[in-house]
Amino acid sequence: MTACAIETAPADDVVGAAMFTITADGSYAARLAGEGEARFPERWTLDGPEPYAVPLPADQPEEPDTGLLPLTDGRVLIHRRVAGRHAFSLLYPTGPATGELPVGAVECGHLTLLPPAPDGVSAYALAVGERSTAVWQVAGGAFGPEHVAEVAGRCSGGVWLDRTGRMLALDRESEGVTKAVAVDLERGGETTPLLQIAERSNDRLLLADADSGLLLIRSDAPGHDRLGWGVLGSYRPVRFPECLRLADAALSPFAVQPGQVLMPESCAVALRVDGAAGTWLGMWRPAERQLTQVAAPDGWLAGAGTWTREGVLRLPYATAAVPCGVARTHAPPPMVTEPAQAEAVVEAAGGEPSGDSVPLVVCKPVPLQQAPLTGRITAG
Repeated sequence: MTACAIETAPADDVVGAAMFTITADGSYAARLAGEGEARFPERWTLDGPEPYAVPLPADQPEEPDTGLLPLTDGRVLIHRRVAGRHAFSLLYPTGPATGELPVGAVECGHLTLLPPAPDGVSAYALAVGERSTAVWQVAGGAFGPEHVAEVAGRCSGGVWLDRTGRMLALDRESEGVTKAVAVDLERGGETTPLLQIAERSNDRLLLADADSGLLLIRSDAPGHDRLGWGVLGSYRPVRFPECLRLADAALSPFAVQPGQVLMPESCAVALRVDGAAGTWLGMWRPAERQLTQVAAPDGWLAGAGTWTREGVLRLPYATAAVPCGVARTHAPPPMVTEPAQAEAVVEAAGGEPSGDSVPLVVCKPVPLQQAPLTGRITAG
């Protein structure tokens, strides 16, 4: 399953606080529950017949910017700022109490947790410096936090490109322009350009599906910020569908249907829709060029959810009556749409740009048995 996006605190905050984070396989989730000064970690179990939550309170309430990351063994990584350091521990239930295993600390300025790693037992974080960004493995290593990569430039985001936790995509800001790059964590952080739509465009990667190769992209290459999609490593152009361009609402993709091997156009994509009337749900397939908008369940932990391979979207929610629930909705059946429906297309190669079309280069991480990545660039 494709995990939900992580909501983070503003960039000038010390720690990115995950509101509700789901493991890559959809088995567990974690959030900071409670209100005001009475905040505590809570773990959700999602892979059983019915979801249930287990509170994991410490001896004192947590700060609002405390970071949490669930692991597939049922433990929850907690990230606290303690005496100028970033301290990490693993929480687990022990009957009526909470067990806590310290795993070490990192001394740096700003540090944020990355989305859950595909292996389910490792956890990574970004520490942004003035000229470079450090990637730390803060759980799952042999000897506590380990510095695994140093990437030139100021990086943000974080999208896993494979199912092993080796290839990580980051949005790197350099000389006033942001481009997605691929970082090979098993080769000391060797970095390869991933998206290069136009020379001065800002090209960010939002989601990637390892089965189909579907990429969800945000770029201002068409002239203003737009949502688009492409296929990793293909020669097909990046497209910016008109149906994903709403005048009165903002769209944020958070989950892609897994299991659609070599069929990126068939993948159902779930999007959070934020407008003046509130927050609701959008569902879309690249092949259909049509956005279906539906009401979200009451108490939806907005921006969180997973797809099953069969096309069922599972949305976690919490209300006074149901403090731990998962709503299920099916993707709309495939529809036949007019092929001439307008959309902006980023041409792969050849000719001068016209209208919303601009040149594209998508740099493909080579298969893991081939190395190095440096210099291996494939038009996408």
